Amino acid sequence: MKNKLQWKFVLIMLLLILILMTVVSVFLIQGVQRFYSNAFFSQMETVFTDKLLYGELTAALYEEDPVAKIQEVLDAYQGRLGINTDTRNYYILDGTAGSVLVTSAVGEAGQLAITPNILQALTGSFAFGGNATADYMDIAVPVTGEGDSIEYVVYIRDNRQTVRDLTLSLVSLIMEAVGVGFVIAVALALILAKTLLQPILGMTKAAEAIAGGDFSKKLSVESDDEIGILAHTFNNMASQLQATLEEIRRSETLRREFVANVSHELRTPLTSIRSYAETLTENPDMEKETEVSFLHVILNESDRMTKIVQDLLELSRFDAGNVQFNFERFSISKSIEDVRDAVRLEAASRGHTISVTIPEGLPHIVGDRARIEQVLINIVSNAIKYTPDGGYIDITSGSGDGHVWVAIQDTGIGIPEEDIPRLFDRFYRVDKARSRESGGTGLGLSIALEIIQRHGGDVDVTSVVGEGTTVTVRLPIEPKAADGEKSAGGRHHALEE
Repeated sequence: MKNKLQWKFVLIMLLLILILMTVVSVFLIQGVQRFYSNAFFSQMETVFTDKLLYGELTAALYEEDPVAKIQEVLDAYQGRLGINTDTRNYYILDGTAGSVLVTSAVGEAGQLAITPNILQALTGSFAFGGNATADYMDIAVPVTGEGDSIEYVVYIRDNRQTVRDLTLSLVSLIMEAVGVGFVIAVALALILAKTLLQPILGMTKAAEAIAGGDFSKKLSVESDDEIGILAHTFNNMASQLQATLEEIRRSETLRREFVANVSHELRTPLTSIRSYAETLTENPDMEKETEVSFLHVILNESDRMTKIVQDLLELSRFDAGNVQFNFERFSISKSIEDVRDAVRLEAASRGHTISVTIPEGLPHIVGDRARIEQVLINIVSNAIKYTPDGGYIDITSGSGDGHVWVAIQDTGIGIPEEDIPRLFDRFYRVDKARSRESGGTGLGLSIALEIIQRHGGDVDVTSVVGEGTTVTVRLPIEPKAADGEKSAGGRHHALEE
């Protein structure tokens, strides 16, 4: 590829040089020919319109030998006329037939081809013009006698040999320049190709490496031109692609774990239900008390399955963006008190003490009140479940920096530090056996996090094993449009202060 690109670049440079020199050659040659022709006609017109010369020509008519006298006059003006026996000659023509009487051309005599200028002179007019495409240049001047009779015609003819020689010299010079230009163009093209194409070759190798799964290749281009921008963009693209692929792999791993967890979570209650149902079927004479106990187990496991399915449907709606929120302004203080009242009996059954601390003037917030209370109940319920009997659960709140916060602190068993980052993963449990015993599905915190994030808030967890856990929920006081739109179908009701 490298050689192909370089030689394509060289070929383009050579074609440009060739086209440029061809155009220059054409214009230069035409310019020289035009200049030489104009100079010839201008020179002739200047000389022959000189009254002294033309007077001498007409005076020669009264000499004994007019032709010899005219020849003598023309010989005297050879320098001004540029007469050269090789390329430019004069002719003295008969004024009636146009035949050649005398000429400066060696070895020429007889009849000349009658040219348009000769015909014009034979009619009595000066002829200082010519056809630019003709292979000669000529002028014709009539020498008139008494009664404007045309006695002779002075004819000057240039065979353009000087122009042709000059043109050949120019062509030769141009060809030499083209040859030198080709050498320079090849050298410059190779240097430029190496300079300009090196980053592209690097990108090609990096792209091939990326196609093979190696994202470590980075382009090192320090220039600020378009090549540098392209290289930096390529590096950014490679990094983003690597991050995307890693995210895809992680998502695939999570998906497999999720499917495995769902299968496991559903299989466990199904196994229990089937086992107890088969026992009931196979033992029709079972004691009534045992039968009722088995039926209660079946119902509890059915409820657990229903809860798992409901939570899965809820999470799928979040993933699809089909969850609707009923946003309104409400008192977070009142919601905290309602949450306390909702879990009071559950806490009392375990001998827990629940305390609530709400500062005066805690701002009202905008959000879906029912869902936020659902989150708080879920967190407080977890604190109740994982706190040994007779523990303490403190609910505190406050505001600042455009947010309100609610912290739930317990004196429970705590969470190992390495487990905290995965608390909100779906089906993740720190103590799986105990979680199932307490009826947890491992989805509650995942749903809670989704709800809080849709409100533009966040959840923070700190814990010490054996001492307790603190979960802090932060929510913005005012809604964020981006989060509302993100909630896919979230309905914003008219808000009243």
